[in-house]
Amino acid sequence: QRQLVESGGGLVQPGGSLRLSCIISGSFFTRAGVGWFRQVPGKEREFVAAVTWTGGTTYYADSVKGRFTISKDNPKNTVYLQMNSLIPEDTAVYYCATRYISGNYYAQSEYKYWGQGTQVTVSS
Repeated sequence: QRQLVESGGGLVQPGGSLRLSCIISGSFFTRAGVGWFRQVPGKEREFVAAVTWTGGTTYYADSVKGRFTISKDNPKNTVYLQMNSLIPEDTAVYYCATRYISGNYYAQSEYKYWGQGTQVTVSS
């Protein structure tokens, strides 16, 4: 049974930091990469960041570039999203997802398995 579990969300003041974790278990296939997405109620889910599983190539949305960093720990099957200089517009539910093909890492349709999400709220 494939499972992704996100953690690390919470309430933080503008300018603060959070680190999200995504623990992946039960995968029987070699994954190509892992991505982070976020969604605000009433809006479409949007790409945040992604990393290839073997090479470690990273991808970022323009809105988070320079503030967020995605990283991975292969032996622990865990992917992290370090979020710095948070702004209220970063408030959303954050999801991690795995993909098993190369291609467009920005396209959520190419991700196969998804976690339940973790809430991030940036507010004073």
